[in-house]
Amino acid sequence: MERIYLDHAATTPMHPRVTGRMLEVMNSTFGNPSSIHSYGREARHHIDLARAALARSIGAKESEIIFTGGGTEADNMALFGVAESYQHNGRHIITTQIEHHAVLHACKKLEKMGFEVTYLPVDETGRISFSELQTALRDDTILVSVMYGNNEVGTIQPITEIGQLLKNHQAIFHTDAVQAYGMEIIDVNESLIDLLSVSAHKINGPKGTGFLFSRSTVKMAPRLFGGDQERKRRAGTENVAAIAGFHEAVLIAGEERAAKRERFIGFKEVFLQKLRELDVEFEINGLLEFSLPHVLNLSFPGTSVEPMLVNLDLAGIAVSSGSACTAGSIEPSHVLVAMFGKQSERLINSIRFSFGFNTTSEEVIKAAEETARIVSRLKK
Repeated sequence: MERIYLDHAATTPMHPRVTGRMLEVMNSTFGNPSSIHSYGREARHHIDLARAALARSIGAKESEIIFTGGGTEADNMALFGVAESYQHNGRHIITTQIEHHAVLHACKKLEKMGFEVTYLPVDETGRISFSELQTALRDDTILVSVMYGNNEVGTIQPITEIGQLLKNHQAIFHTDAVQAYGMEIIDVNESLIDLLSVSAHKINGPKGTGFLFSRSTVKMAPRLFGGDQERKRRAGTENVAAIAGFHEAVLIAGEERAAKRERFIGFKEVFLQKLRELDVEFEINGLLEFSLPHVLNLSFPGTSVEPMLVNLDLAGIAVSSGSACTAGSIEPSHVLVAMFGKQSERLINSIRFSFGFNTTSEEVIKAAEETARIVSRLKK
């Protein structure tokens, strides 16, 4: 049976160039990057090249890139690092109700530590109200963390406008750009972003590595203690091969961004048109504009998410929902709850389709046709 992978928002397959680069480095370079001898210098060179490329990709300085173990660590480092470093200026934090759990769970922990957190609501498209952010902002606000593009519905937030709002405020501006990086053109200076989180495995790089951009003017209390790696901001011997793979993935993303965006937007149109041709009832969760090009979240009235996922998987199609499915129970997506309320039927009938570099038009058409058949069968 042919299998079709349409869950690239969860993780992406590594690009052949990435695996090739990682194998090359693993076979040739084993030195500790902190060692001063030639073996160490060779390893350090790979890291330096990667850091320079990552910095260029967002308009940052090389010294502002901190390698991490992934997006979750980058988010945690940003939130806890700022909270500890700036608590003398206030203990108020603003975030949104639709953040990734790496941010939301960190904020819950910070509340237990005595910080006050405002969770901004969103409208039915998944966007925050700029006026509500202005109202929530206080003199003692030290951090604003707003996701760049949502991982479940793809909605993009008004990042540049938020940066302008905070320009003359003490609050540090953090954005989780894990889903947007590599898809959107990001310039931390134009958008006045202070902290930005990225993960390699969302852009066809290896799992277990990422980075935090931390503007040179931001104080950042470390979360790991040990050696002097990453300018004493993140202790631990660097994963040289993974960082080299990350570097390659970033180069590929830059080369192919425009073409991928056009292709993925086309996939959305093809998928939706095929559903309409087959007379499938559906609603789009979020907007087609102000949206990440590779994420499409659809509600299918009269269906249920668990049998939908099971039947799609049996048909060889890998997709996901915002729900955490466990044996006999479903916990609704917090993103869809924020968008539509706790009583909405969309919480139990929504599926996320997400595209990647190796997705083909034929796969998209077949997935749409199988989805139509499954929806029709389940509604009967």
